[in-house]
Amino acid sequence: MAAKSSKTQSFETALAELEQVVADMESGKLTLEDSLAAYKRGAELLSFCRSRLDDAQQQVRVLEDGVLKDFSASGDANKD
Repeated sequence: MAAKSSKTQSFETALAELEQVVADMESGKLTLEDSLAAYKRGAELLSFCRSRLDDAQQQVRVLEDGVLKDFSASGDANKD
């Protein structure tokens, strides 16, 4: 299992690696040591992905507060 630095990965790359780690663990073919290493790497990747998602969510909030306007239920912009 290749250990990559989370800091140099994109969200998509980290998510793909996390999915592979999960598949490897679910296969039941890993040794105990490899399972523990995979679990540790999976926890690192999960933390990285959550952090990136939180950052993206914060950026959306900033955009909504500063740029976007409220819309009515019908999808029309509120009229001033």
